[in-house]
Amino acid sequence: MKRADLVELFSLAALWGASFLFMRLGAADFGPVALSAVRVAGASLFLLPLLAWRSQGADLKRHWRPIFVVGVTNSALPFLCYSYAALSITAGLASIFNAATPLFGALIAWLWLKDRPTRARLLGLAIGFSGVLGLVLSSTGAGAAFKPGGSGWAVVACIGATLCYGWSASFAKKHLGGVAPLAVATGSQCAAALVLALPAALYWPAAMPPAPAWGAAALLAVACTGMAYVLYFRLIAHVGPANAIAVTFLIPVFAVLWGWTFLHETLTLAMGLGCAVIVLGTGLATGWLRWPARTAAHG
Repeated sequence: MKRADLVELFSLAALWGASFLFMRLGAADFGPVALSAVRVAGASLFLLPLLAWRSQGADLKRHWRPIFVVGVTNSALPFLCYSYAALSITAGLASIFNAATPLFGALIAWLWLKDRPTRARLLGLAIGFSGVLGLVLSSTGAGAAFKPGGSGWAVVACIGATLCYGWSASFAKKHLGGVAPLAVATGSQCAAALVLALPAALYWPAAMPPAPAWGAAALLAVACTGMAYVLYFRLIAHVGPANAIAVTFLIPVFAVLWGWTFLHETLTLAMGLGCAVIVLGTGLATGWLRWPARTAAHG
C-alpha cells in the first residue's frame, strides 16, 4: 500500500472503532432503536448528495430490491444489536466480537455459495471460532449473565450482528455484483432508515436526550457511518478488497483505545487472548495471512 492508502486504512479503523464508543455514549439516553434510527437517517442525509453528485442514482433505482434487503441485514439489524449490546458490555469487547465478521462471512459463503475453502482457511475457521467460543464463555460465565442487565444477551446480540454481516456479504456478492458501491451504501442506509422509522417513533425516549448524547449520535451517523463508507469504498478501489479487509484487524485496537481513554474501560486478559485468536483465525480464513510454504530439504 502507498502511504496515503495506509493513512486511509488507519483512519477508517479509527472511525469504525469509535462507533462502539459513540454507541456506548448514546444508547442509554436514546435506547437502541432510536439511536440506530438516528444513525442511519443521518448517514442517509450525508450520502444522498454524494450519490447525486456522482450521478449513480440509476443503479439505486435499478437494484432497489436487493439493496433494500442489504439495508435491513447489513445496517438496521446489526446496528440494533450492537446498540443493545452497548448497554451492558464494553466498547472493546463488542468490537472484538465484530472482528469475527469475516469468519461468519467465510462460513456462510462456503455453505451457501459453495465457495469451498482451502485446508489453511478451514484451519483458520476452526481457530477463529474457537476464539469466539472462548470469548463467549469468559464473557457470560454463569447463568446470571442472562438476567436483565447481564452481559449474556449482549453477547448473543453481538453474535447475531456478525451473522447478519456475514450473510449480507454473500447476498451482496450474489445479487449486487457490479452495482456501484456508493449506490449500495446510500440505498442501504435509506432502506434501514425507512425500516426503523416506525419502531423509533414507538420507542422514542420519553425524555429528550441531552446534548452529549445527540453529539454522539451525530458523530456515529456522519463520521462512523457516512464518512466511513466513503473511505472504505475508496480503499477497495485503490488497494482491492483483500487488502481493505485488514481494517477488521485494526478496529478492536482503536475501540479499546477509545474506550480506555474516554470511558476508563480496561482490556482483560481473556479479551486480549480472545482477540488474538480471532484475528489469527480470521487472517487465515480470509487468505490475508498465509500459512508458511513448505520448502524442499537440501542435503
